[in-house]
Amino acid sequence: MEYAIKVTDLCKVYPDFALDNVSFAVPKGCIMGFIGENGAGKSTTIKAMLNLIHRNSGTVEILGMDLDSHEKEIKERIGVVFDECCFHDNLTPADISKILGNIYQSWDGKLYQTYLARFGLGEKKKIKEFSRGMKMKLGIAAALAHKPDVLILDEATSGLDPIVREEILDIFLDFIQDEKHAILISSHITSDLDKIADYLTFIHHGKIVFSAGRDELMDSMGVVKCGAEDIAGIERDQIIRFRKNQFGCEVLVRDKRAVAALHPEMVIDPVTTESIMLFYSRGEEL
Repeated sequence: MEYAIKVTDLCKVYPDFALDNVSFAVPKGCIMGFIGENGAGKSTTIKAMLNLIHRNSGTVEILGMDLDSHEKEIKERIGVVFDECCFHDNLTPADISKILGNIYQSWDGKLYQTYLARFGLGEKKKIKEFSRGMKMKLGIAAALAHKPDVLILDEATSGLDPIVREEILDIFLDFIQDEKHAILISSHITSDLDKIADYLTFIHHGKIVFSAGRDELMDSMGVVKCGAEDIAGIERDQIIRFRKNQFGCEVLVRDKRAVAALHPEMVIDPVTTESIMLFYSRGEEL
């Protein structure tokens, strides 16, 4: 398997927070959803991956090149969108095209204009007059217009209405169809990831909890609904986390089929990306 991104044992230490040996890999032709609660380390990881903040240790490879020795070549071939607009308020989309055209060798002004038109963005309006959603669309247009091989997106669909989000998700799906491109996208909108993600990587308190195929996770895990007294009857190695509520308990289990075979009387619901996050973030361990 060829990987577009490989992060290995990445560490970044702050006085009150640390990334602890963060490792994951994004195969070519795939979209990886990067999930975790606020403050879990998603943005810090992405910034460290781009050398925007200093790493204490660890390696980053993008498109088979080491970031430390091939940073310029890598940044020519990736598109990046952050959750906040990185362009000055007094610039216009036309200004941005002139600036980025002098930065990226592969900048395609006509493609950029196509995306501006598709997103309903005029070329002459100043960015300070844009809504948050318009700024996000502008960032996505700029990221795609130099024909990158990899997209790295930090909350790139936040602030967008459902119709525009759907359109942008379709663009992302088209982007990876050649099996050579790849996308790493962090998002709190888990329904978006349920539509497009091939893999999920979950970070919690600066540590990677799991990095696996989304279909594999959805197919194997389940949520058992039972009374508090019934938890003891479930095989301990099957229980990942449990949550108590006013109606009883919900238990996240590793293999819903194995549990169902042993406990046919129990109700087992399917999982979603959001429910997995909630169990790992707010659930209890036995």
